[in-house]
Amino acid sequence: MFAVFEAVTGWLWGAPLLVTILVTGIYLTVRSGFFQFRHLGYIIKNMFNKDARSGGGDDGKNLTPFQAISIAIGGTVGVSNMSGVATAIATGGPGALFWLWVAALLAMVIKMAEVSLGVYYREKRPDGTYIGGPTYYMQKGLGEEKKWPKGLWLTFAAGFGAMIFSTWFITAQNYTVSEAIGTTFNIPFIVPSVLYVIGIYIVIIGGIKKVGKIAAFLTPIMCGFFILGSIVILIMNIGQLPGALAMIFKGAFTEQAAVGGFMGAGVATTMRLGFARSVYSNEAGWGTSPMVHASAKTDHPVKQGLLGAFEVFMDTIVICSMTGLVVIVTGFWNSGLQGAELTLTAFESGMGYFGRALIALSIFLFGLTTSTGWFTYYSVILKHWLKNNEKVMKIAEKVFILGTPLWGMLVTVLNVYSNGTPAQLWTICDFTTIVPTFVNVVTLFALSGTFLKLLKDYKARYMGIGKLDENVALFYEDKKK
Repeated sequence: MFAVFEAVTGWLWGAPLLVTILVTGIYLTVRSGFFQFRHLGYIIKNMFNKDARSGGGDDGKNLTPFQAISIAIGGTVGVSNMSGVATAIATGGPGALFWLWVAALLAMVIKMAEVSLGVYYREKRPDGTYIGGPTYYMQKGLGEEKKWPKGLWLTFAAGFGAMIFSTWFITAQNYTVSEAIGTTFNIPFIVPSVLYVIGIYIVIIGGIKKVGKIAAFLTPIMCGFFILGSIVILIMNIGQLPGALAMIFKGAFTEQAAVGGFMGAGVATTMRLGFARSVYSNEAGWGTSPMVHASAKTDHPVKQGLLGAFEVFMDTIVICSMTGLVVIVTGFWNSGLQGAELTLTAFESGMGYFGRALIALSIFLFGLTTSTGWFTYYSVILKHWLKNNEKVMKIAEKVFILGTPLWGMLVTVLNVYSNGTPAQLWTICDFTTIVPTFVNVVTLFALSGTFLKLLKDYKARYMGIGKLDENVALFYEDKKK
């Protein structure tokens, strides 16, 4: 039965979704004047300026831009960076890392577009907080502006929301954290699983503002630890680096033969795994990040969109590359290991037990910020669906606060006692990304004119490129007035 499910997921993640992502990514790249390539330095520099960190100050209601991107990076830099990338290389070979890079470079402008649109089409709630995301720009952009039939845009929004909610039940976070901690400290997986559940409760019980503050504190620290540890391993194996890079580029375009515990893989499989891991890791096109970025205090949609582009750069070009290179240069990519165990073993080979323990604890923190970040996504969709029924919404939010951590623990229990493998779990997770990514990327293509107009205004207003048009409305609500 699983073989059939795997075949269907593989086909959907093949030509249908890959072509959709490639076409949209290339189109936005060309129409934006190759913005993510020509202005990469500006994107990185922009992340660290005062306005990006505070947005003019914390008003106590909305997230600051830095808190928003911390939640978003915390939600993306998670177990997929450790377990998913390692599994992709173990299954598809080193060439998967090349296609992950290609997907990420296109993903930067895709994420920039969806975040900008999320902010542009957001709305202000009675309590003064902002809320937005794909379901909002599907309703307002496709329905109100583009005049799409209600049945069509509503199908898009419902399909998007339903599949995002499916990740409430199907998640790899708890299992990967439990695997990392359990194998490292030789304890039953259920122990770290329960501790992880408690940690999530402690964070989400305070709402989105608390999630933002904790993410702003933890995200830079955990990223720094992982990058530092990876650099140490790469320096220790510097002689293997040229060969590793050769395998990455050669493996991207040629069939890779079986070697060691590696079963061999064709180019199509390698490409599919690279793109799938990229989307699951940085979530560009998935439509998740716009839901938190839309809550940020900012005076221009593209300001937040630039932070979205940086999010992809940090998550995939930096963190995922570190994982992939460490796994390859240490020679464990073809050992037969998969998931977090593969990454942990690679680090342990260079830094001993200390390195393994450090990365295991990092995976715990990565998973924690991911799970708590995703809680905010569920909250946004709930508020959109139930905005006309406050009483039901309050009950639904309490149910989601109670249930969010528990389903992940159930996945861990089922995976352990049914003798599941990380590759099987990641196949199921891939399926949950297909529908929301497809409908969201199609929506981005349809609304690309709005994004490009906002980008043109931003370049004229803040970068001195082009002529400023004072008649451009920076937010959809302003346009309606």
